[in-house]
Amino acid sequence: MEFLDREEESKRLKAELSRRGASFIVVYGRRRLGKSTLLKRVLKENDIYFMADRSEESAQRRFLAMAIAVRYEGFDSVAYPDWESLFRAFNYRCAKGSTLCLDEFPYLVKSCEMLPSTLQKLLDEKSLNFNLVICGSSQQMMFDVALDEKSPLYGRAHEILRLKPIPVSYLPSALKISAKEAVSEYAVWGGVPRYWELRERYQNFKSALRDLALSPLGVLHDEPVHILRDDMRDLVQASTLLGIIGNGANRISEIAARAEKNAATLSAPLKRLVTMQLVDREIPFGENPKNSKHGIYHLSDPFINFYYRFISPYRSLLELGRVDYVEEIVQQHFPEFEGFCWERLCRQAISGQVVGGVMFNVASRWWGNVGKSERIEIDVVAESMDKKTLLVGECKWTNGENAGRLLAHLNEQVQKLPFVHKYRKIVPVLFLKERPRNKTDGIVFLPEDVLKII
Repeated sequence: MEFLDREEESKRLKAELSRRGASFIVVYGRRRLGKSTLLKRVLKENDIYFMADRSEESAQRRFLAMAIAVRYEGFDSVAYPDWESLFRAFNYRCAKGSTLCLDEFPYLVKSCEMLPSTLQKLLDEKSLNFNLVICGSSQQMMFDVALDEKSPLYGRAHEILRLKPIPVSYLPSALKISAKEAVSEYAVWGGVPRYWELRERYQNFKSALRDLALSPLGVLHDEPVHILRDDMRDLVQASTLLGIIGNGANRISEIAARAEKNAATLSAPLKRLVTMQLVDREIPFGENPKNSKHGIYHLSDPFINFYYRFISPYRSLLELGRVDYVEEIVQQHFPEFEGFCWERLCRQAISGQVVGGVMFNVASRWWGNVGKSERIEIDVVAESMDKKTLLVGECKWTNGENAGRLLAHLNEQVQKLPFVHKYRKIVPVLFLKERPRNKTDGIVFLPEDVLKII
């Protein structure tokens, strides 16, 4: 699969590496996002790229010296007693303006806790002839060693890049599929390029899902364990919380009850999962995130969501070879699973976009009680930048919808919203899987429209 997206990241890295003087760059993000591929593409032929492993400190220095010796003959003929002596030797030998890239930097720190302090010393001397790039998949450790204010390297980076998943808009061209099919596949693979590469090797979505994820022999069958191991000290607790949320417990009281824990003790681990972008906390439109009591938790990473919804609960059956049975369960409940992804993509698409000549702010959802006992939910709610117009949307991932009936029901629900009187104009929008069976004058977004603006 061709290299996708990352134009802005590549541009920023190349610009920083070409500046006068030595630059210090930090690149981080979860596994499989293509950090290493990105770095290799921006590095020049004579630059040094080194991927660390879990070896002991002395072995790591020897391996790095060997990597440098490929460009600078004889560099590995010396046994370097510590990291400072190795870096100073490289600084003496290297061409001015060259780059040293240390990938999986957290492994180096685990073998030598003093390494960040050593680098701080060298950076503060401002006598380096080479650019230094550190990269890692352990987001928490990368934060601790480079971005935390207590870290020796804090405040010294010239560029900090946190790689994010690739937007769904690239998926149709990557897998040669339609926009509608892309929504279905994105619900599982998300924006992780490595997952897309693996999926590309199969003729269809169903066979890829079976072989890669559902089968105990699949490459992605235990993927969440590897992701959590990078960042979580308590792997069992993190996996338990993800499993509880993935199977429908969204309020902290519900999560605590299923985990048999005091809700107050779950704030820190949930916050860590939010920081890792595996979980997000959603609050109703218009409420303050700091004091809202109506926040609910969802699994934000598509594959993690799929895993804890369809793989984790049935691991015993899958290990017994009952893949066909679990596959039937997936097929039965997948439309609902797709619909959840579709709603999120629709809110993402509307955020910061112009609809009907009006620019709208970040879109969210609203749910709550109206009147004495009626409870309603609006899938997409966004306020215009001038706060005069309110966009409201209904998302449907089903076939043959009646647009007129949906718009009528949406308008009826909107009139019950407690804050609707604040706005001069209401803009109703339908987000549909396919064209409705009847014509409508209302605004309708189809998958191709959503992917075009997301």
